[in-house]
Amino acid sequence: MMNLMWLAIVLGVLCGPPPLVPPVNKSTPDSVPVPTRRENIVEKLHGQAVADPYRWLEDGDAEEVKHWTAAQNALTEQVVSKLPGREAIEARLKSLFDAGSLGTPLARGKGKTRPLFYTRRQGQQNQPVLYVRDAKGERVLVDVNTLAKDGTRSLDWWTPSDSGARLAYGVSADGSENSVLRVRDVKTGVDLPDEIPYARAASIAWLPDEKSFYYTRYPAPGTLPKGEDQYHRSVYLHNIGADPSADALVFPTPAHARDMTDWPNVSISPDGRYLGIVVSQGWSKSEMFLLDRRRPERGLQAMVTGQDAIYSIVEMTNDRFYVITNEGAPRYRVFEVNAAKPARADWRLLLPETNETLETVVVTKSVLITQTLADAASRLRVYSLHGKALGEVVLPALGTVGSITGDPRSDEVFYSYSSFVAPNTIFKLRAKAQPHQAPQEWARLDMPINPNDFVVRQEFYASKDGTKIPLFLVHKKSTPPDGRNAAVLYGYGGFNISLSPWFNAHAVPLLEKGVVFAVANLRGGGEYGEAWHQAGMLGKKQNVFDDVIAAAEYLRAQKLVAADRLAIEGRSNGGLLVGAAITQRPDLFRAAICGVPLLDMIRYPKFRIAKLWVPEYGDPEKPDEFTWLRAYSPYHNARPNTAYPATMFVTAASDTRVDPMHARKMTALLQAQNSSKHPIFLRLESQAGHGAGKPLSKVLAQYVDELAFLFAELGL
Repeated sequence: MMNLMWLAIVLGVLCGPPPLVPPVNKSTPDSVPVPTRRENIVEKLHGQAVADPYRWLEDGDAEEVKHWTAAQNALTEQVVSKLPGREAIEARLKSLFDAGSLGTPLARGKGKTRPLFYTRRQGQQNQPVLYVRDAKGERVLVDVNTLAKDGTRSLDWWTPSDSGARLAYGVSADGSENSVLRVRDVKTGVDLPDEIPYARAASIAWLPDEKSFYYTRYPAPGTLPKGEDQYHRSVYLHNIGADPSADALVFPTPAHARDMTDWPNVSISPDGRYLGIVVSQGWSKSEMFLLDRRRPERGLQAMVTGQDAIYSIVEMTNDRFYVITNEGAPRYRVFEVNAAKPARADWRLLLPETNETLETVVVTKSVLITQTLADAASRLRVYSLHGKALGEVVLPALGTVGSITGDPRSDEVFYSYSSFVAPNTIFKLRAKAQPHQAPQEWARLDMPINPNDFVVRQEFYASKDGTKIPLFLVHKKSTPPDGRNAAVLYGYGGFNISLSPWFNAHAVPLLEKGVVFAVANLRGGGEYGEAWHQAGMLGKKQNVFDDVIAAAEYLRAQKLVAADRLAIEGRSNGGLLVGAAITQRPDLFRAAICGVPLLDMIRYPKFRIAKLWVPEYGDPEKPDEFTWLRAYSPYHNARPNTAYPATMFVTAASDTRVDPMHARKMTALLQAQNSSKHPIFLRLESQAGHGAGKPLSKVLAQYVDELAFLFAELGL
C-alpha cells in the first residue's frame, strides 16, 4: 500500500488575473533571489562532461550553507506570510484536521474481551495516541505528546506481544525516524528498563513466553566506516532485562552476509518454534529463510534465494504459513507452506493469480480475506481456507482499504476505508463463511464535508508509447469541463507503491474552489503488479515522466483545465517526478510543489540511506546506468533562459531519507536560469523529517504556506 508518506494537493486557477506573488527573479529588484555563489566544477564521468556549480550546497552543516538556507527561508517567509487569504485557508484546514485520525485496531490474545490496540488523534493533538481497549475499557497506552510540547517526538511503530501483555514500541525525535526501542507493561503502563537505540522501522517477533523477542536494528554510529551505519540492518534476539549490546546476532550469519542494503523482517509461529526471515533486496526481489528453533543444529534453512521475485510471509500458524509472491505471477498469488517441509518444491498453491493485483491476505479462523486492487481501487474478497471463492465484501464506492487486520484464532476482522471525498472509517467484520453479512461501522471521522457535493470518476488516457494509464478525477458537481478550470495533477510512479483513492483534508479547500484534482496511476507503481512496476524503474524510468506529461496533455485536450492553469505536485520519488516534468516540459505547468525531492540523480547514492534505492533507480557508477540517470536527472537538465513555472521546493533538515541538498541545489539552479517572472522558493523546515511523525502544527503551517502561495500565484 501507499506508505503513505504525507501527500499534499496542489492546484491551479479558475481565472487569470495577474499573479499576486511578487515575481522573484532578476527582473524584480525589490524581491531579488538570495545571491548564490557558483563554482566552476565540471567532471568527466563515463566520457561526459558534468557540471555541478552548486556542489557546495550539499554540506548542510557548513556555516555558509546555513546562512544561505536561512536567507532563502526568510525570503519565502517574507513573501508567503503576507499573501491574502491565509487566515481563511488556515481556518478551513483546522476545522478539517480537528476531526483527528483513526488507526485500524489490532487484536491480541483470545476470547471476546481480548485487547485491541489502535491509534487515534483528536482535535489539535500534534501526534496520534496509542490506546488499548479490553475488558476494563479504553485507556491511553502511549502518548508521545507528553514528551515534547512542540510535538517533535513521534511514535514510529509498535508491536504488542501475543497475549497483549507487553508492547515493544519505537520513538524518535524531529522526524528523524531513528527510533529508540522500549518495552511497556500494558497493564501498568510502565516501561521496563530495556532501551535499544538504532531501531529504525524495527521488525518485531515476540516469543510466546513474552520474555524475549527477535528484532531488527542498525549498528551504532562509529562502529563501521563513515556512512555505513545507515545500512547493515540485522536481526537480533533480546531477552527482557538483558544488556542489548550482548544480544545474539541471528541474521545475517557469516554464511548469509552479502549486501549491506539487505532489509530483513521477522515473523514467528505462535508456539515459537519457527522463525521466518524475509530479506528484501530492493523493491523487486526478496529471499526467505526459516529457523527451526527446536532443531538449532540445522541453522537457517534457505527457502528461496536468487530469484527475481518478491516473497512475503503474511501469516504463520504452528504448522504452516502463508506466502504471497509474484514469482511466475506479476499480480501475485498465495501459497500454503508446511512448516516441516518448507522447500519451495513442496509449497501448495492456495490462491492463483487473477486479473486483480493482490496486496495482502488475512487468515482468520474460518475464511481467507484478500485485499486487491482493480484498476487502482480496493476490493475485498472472501475465500474458504481451502481457496474456494465465497464472495465479496462490498465497499461503499471507489476507495481504499488502508489496512486490514485479523488472525487465525478469531473470525473478527477490522479494516479501514476512505476515498477522495469520504474520511477514514473503521469497519468490523465477522468473517464467517457467509460473506453476505454486512460489516459494522466501528468508528468514523466526522468532518465538515458533504461527499455528495463532489464527483469521483476514473478515465484512461494514452501515454507516449500508447500504454493506457488510469486517471482519477475529483471535482465539485458544479464544475463544468469548459476549458477554463484550474487543476492539480498528482503522481508518484515508483517503488511498487500504488495510489488508490485516499482522503486528504487539506485538499478540501481546493476542491471547494472548483478545482479538478487529478491522480495519475503512473508506471513504476504497483497498481497492476510487478510488470507495471518494472515498466517504470531503472532504464525505463522515462516512461513515468512520459506518463505524467501525457496526463497533463490529456487534461488540456479534454478541456478539464485551462492551458495556463495546471499545477503539478509530488513528494519524495514524486518530487523527482515534479523535477523531471518541469525541466522536460515547463510549458505545461503554471505552478509546482516539489516536496522532499530527489533531483541530482548522479550523486544521490552518496547521501543518507539512498544506496537502498540503487535497485530502483540504478547506479551512476556504472556507465550504462549513468547514461539513463543523466538523461533525466532534473538538476542536470535544467536549461538557462527558460521560463519555469512558479515552484516551491519543500524539504526538512532532519530528513534521514532524502538529503535536503537536492532541494537546495535545484533552488539555486532554477533561480539562476529562470527567465519567467514566476518565483522559485525554498522552504526548509527545522525539526522535521521526510514526513513520518511530523507534528500537526508543522503540517498545518506547511500546507497553509503551500496553499497560500498557490492560491495567490495562480489567482484563486
